[in-house]
Parts: sequence; C-alpha cells; structure tokens
Amino acid sequence: MADRERQTLPLSFSVNGTRYDIEVEPHELLLDVIRKRLGLTGAKRSCDVQVCGACTVLLDGRPVSSCTLPAFEARDKDVLTIEGMARDGKLHPIQEAFIEYGGFQCGFCTPGMILTAKTLLDENPDPTEEEVIEYMNGNICRCTGYKKIVESIMGVGKAGEAS
Repeated sequence: MADRERQTLPLSFSVNGTRYDIEVEPHELLLDVIRKRLGLTGAKRSCDVQVCGACTVLLDGRPVSSCTLPAFEARDKDVLTIEGMARDGKLHPIQEAFIEYGGFQCGFCTPGMILTAKTLLDENPDPTEEEVIEYMNGNICRCTGYKKIVESIMGVGKAGEAS
C-alpha cells in the first residue's frame, strides 16, 4: 500500500502575543502544538479527558482543556499560556500570590490553576471563598488540600490586582 500524503490544515493564531502561521494535521491537539512545536511546556498532559486542568490554557480569555481541543479550533484566536503571564520581566500578580501564599507544591497543576484563576479574577475581582472553590472545581491538585491555592487567589482578589 502506497504512503498517503498527510492532510494538513492552515492554522493562524496568536500565542502569548506572537502570531503563528503553521500547518496542522486535522487530529492534532492544541496541547501538542503548544508543547512540541512552540516549545511552551507549562501546560501539562495528564488525564486526557478534561477533568484535571493541568493542560489549561486561555483561548480568547476563556480556560480550555488543550489536551482535547483540536488545534485548528484555535484558528484566528488568541492563546495565553503560563509563559505569557509575566510582562517585562515581572510576574503577574496571580503568579506572585501563588509564591507569597504557598499556593503550589510540586508545580504540575500550577499553570492551569493560575490561568483559571486569572479568568475568575478578570470576571470577578473580589470573589468569595465559595466562589473561588466553585470556579476552580475543574482543576485538580494531588499535593495540597487546596487551602493555600484558595488563599493565593483570595489574596489577589482582595487586592484587586487580577488583570
């Protein structure tokens, strides 16, 4: 049987403010494009079924599971990864809060937690503890009891420094 030519689709999108024009295979996932092609390894592969949050990136400002999202779905959109959070060498206030309040241990889930928290705080700069817990429900941490994560997010929210 002769080798078939691979079908590819054009993908133009922005990642962390940089525009990319690449070809992707129809089945190629956004997580794989971000990690393997662009070298941005903050988003992690873990569950592959949208339940853990380790692969979370922001697509036009909304958290998505990049482990199940076909890359071509990001066409003409803006993707933000954890690598794009810092500006001019300064950590984002949410990143600073996770350090200050000890909102991480091993760090595997931290990028997804921070990006999801950014969306929450962009929508609601002063959430209650219950609102934080509910919003962060799709992000799993295997190391902590979530107390420090919630404290980190609440610390930023109270300061009103989310954006």
